[in-house]
Amino acid sequence: MVVRLLHKGRPGAMEVVIKRANIPALFRRATRSWFWILCADIYPALVAACIPWSTTAVAVFMVIWIVVLVPTIDPRAFLNSLRQPAYFLPVAFFALVFLGTLWADAPWPERLHGISPAAKLLVIPFLLYHFERSKRDHWVFAGFLLSCAVLLSASWAVLYVPQWRMTHWAVAGVPIKNTIDQSQEFALCVFALVPLALALFNQRWFALAAACAALIFAFLANLMFVALARTSLVYMPVLLLLFAFRYLGRRAALALVSGTIVAVVVVWFASPYLQQRVEGAALEYQEYRDVHEVTSTGERLEWWRRSLGFISEAPLLGHGTGSIKQLFDRDTPRRTGKWTDPVENPHSQTLNVAIQWGILGCLILYAMWYFHLLLFGASGLPAWIGLIVVVQNFVSSLFNSHLFDFTEGWIYVLGVGVAGGMAASKSLAKDKIPDARRIGVTITAVALLMFFVLTAGFVGLVGAFVQAIRWAI
Repeated sequence: MVVRLLHKGRPGAMEVVIKRANIPALFRRATRSWFWILCADIYPALVAACIPWSTTAVAVFMVIWIVVLVPTIDPRAFLNSLRQPAYFLPVAFFALVFLGTLWADAPWPERLHGISPAAKLLVIPFLLYHFERSKRDHWVFAGFLLSCAVLLSASWAVLYVPQWRMTHWAVAGVPIKNTIDQSQEFALCVFALVPLALALFNQRWFALAAACAALIFAFLANLMFVALARTSLVYMPVLLLLFAFRYLGRRAALALVSGTIVAVVVVWFASPYLQQRVEGAALEYQEYRDVHEVTSTGERLEWWRRSLGFISEAPLLGHGTGSIKQLFDRDTPRRTGKWTDPVENPHSQTLNVAIQWGILGCLILYAMWYFHLLLFGASGLPAWIGLIVVVQNFVSSLFNSHLFDFTEGWIYVLGVGVAGGMAASKSLAKDKIPDARRIGVTITAVALLMFFVLTAGFVGLVGAFVQAIRWAI
């Protein structure tokens, strides 16, 4: 718009032209600038780096990313992408969760609270859409790996200096959050790094391959000697077999399995901690079976048994969103002691969904897992990372509600969204070798941190063996 002001009454009248800026056009130019796109790529990497450490930072950076991303979206292209099951099933699942508040009997605060664990699934379509077009997708994986490497150093440190733990409830070797979250992160890093190290070695990038191998060894040593969630003993063999099937021939796969069995036997006798974790599960089951003692294993079995009864009362549509606590509280008066503690999570993703949304909810849940799995049928590192994220979440969700838990849920959302977008990108449809080089160069930043990591890891490993010898004597 142009406004002309004429100063009259004076010799040589002057015309002043004032232009009002075209705000929409300037905004469109800004949102398509290199800096704006850079910000849209950086925030998911920051989210990935914050997952092992903070819940607040993850939420803040993700909200900022959504605000930055929305102006860059082509509405027609985004709506067309929602026709694909991998895109719309997370939205359909959330819609069921939202509608489930209408037939629940729980108080409205509990119904609304029951919506929040599923809300993160709404981010998956946006991540898939963005990372089909992004050229900095590897930043997300590098950010998560670097953050886990720092957490690895902190884990070895607090094993010997417990005062350095950041939370008062953390156990030995777990500086922040809990053993389950830390094991989930470290195991994911191990299986993501193995094919990367193999690819770098085949391409004669020996220094980077050695750095990856050192990280793999440090993560595994921490899992076996410092902090191990028993659920990881279930999904790690599954991921190992998946790796052998995908990357190795028959002879190499048999050699890997045989070598793994030998290594497990050696670690078993060298790690009293591992023996304690495994034998503890059997002891807990015996105490629950014989005297109905409240143990970790016994609680799960009791919650699963009671959950099946709740599901039988409303098998098709469930009891509604947020109804789990009310159902367990209703069953509490018949129990005594610690069995009367409130229960909000049956520690099984399938049971969690079936109680609240019945068979319909389970069908959508398993369809979502299935179609997300189909995203990663191609070869290449991004497809492999997405595959192990889905498989790890599925297997661990047999014993936990990991899709609804904060850390594991966001790992799933970010892993499926970023890796799925990379795998679907046309630029990655041909040859995947450049992925290893590009991500390998990024891991150089991690290699700069390796001196500190390996030093702490070596000291910790020596200490673990000394402690093992001391216990043996």
